[in-house]
Amino acid sequence: MNQEKMYLINKIFNNKTIRTVWNNTEEKYYLSVVDIIGALVESKDNRKYWNKLKQRLKEEGNETVTNCHQLKLKAQDGKYRLTDVVDIAGMFRIIESVPSKNAEPFKLWLARLGKERIDEIFDPSLAASKAINLYRNKGYDEKWIAKRLQSIQDRKELTDVWEENGIKDTKEFAILTNEIYKTWSGMTAKEYKNFKGLRKESLRDNMDNIEISLSDISEEVNKRLAKKRKPQGLQENIKVAHLGGKVAKNTRNEIEYLLGEKIITKQNKLPYQYINETKKIEHK
Repeated sequence: MNQEKMYLINKIFNNKTIRTVWNNTEEKYYLSVVDIIGALVESKDNRKYWNKLKQRLKEEGNETVTNCHQLKLKAQDGKYRLTDVVDIAGMFRIIESVPSKNAEPFKLWLARLGKERIDEIFDPSLAASKAINLYRNKGYDEKWIAKRLQSIQDRKELTDVWEENGIKDTKEFAILTNEIYKTWSGMTAKEYKNFKGLRKESLRDNMDNIEISLSDISEEVNKRLAKKRKPQGLQENIKVAHLGGKVAKNTRNEIEYLLGEKIITKQNKLPYQYINETKKIEHK
């Protein structure tokens, strides 16, 4: 597969750099295995260490090696060389396979995450409190947070109505969502995220107040129309989704006319910047 590289250099594990590639098609990150090894162990040759570990894992039938890809990554000398990469899940499995004092704190952190998840099942308010604190730590104000949490609830009500109208498949939910977005913004959800320079981040979390309001209006109208008309199946629900988006589009046009400027912008709330390189990714 050929495609443009999107680099985000992460500082993790004792401030070591991990070369990371974003795959636009799969919408996931791939991380350099030798860089992970270098952050975990004190080795004179990280590549040789990984080759030995890879051979052992292969003999054990470990799926980490099976799921390992090769991409051309930029080395310290500026040249691009084929390098083993894994996704986030593969990174966790490698950490578990490497005897390292640096790995233990990370394993404990993973264990804490598991405990927190169990606690949240028994007390869902813990998850809500954590979400509020995460938004606060990112710098969102209280009014924005309250509005965002309400929009999450409203979105759930919309998907419930879709399910009542025969929409069950995740792809169909995405199709309906894209119909709404494309009608009022002129872009699908993925195109909108690319426009704002986002990857895994939430689109709604990086909208300004007017953009969020238009999203809320389009989905609220869609929900009420779908409840009243009870369209069945994907094609009928697409027609209703288009109507919900059209209301928001008309509102957007009126606002832009009064302000004399576009209200959909590339501005977002990311505290960092992605670095794009136009080299090609190659899977071996």
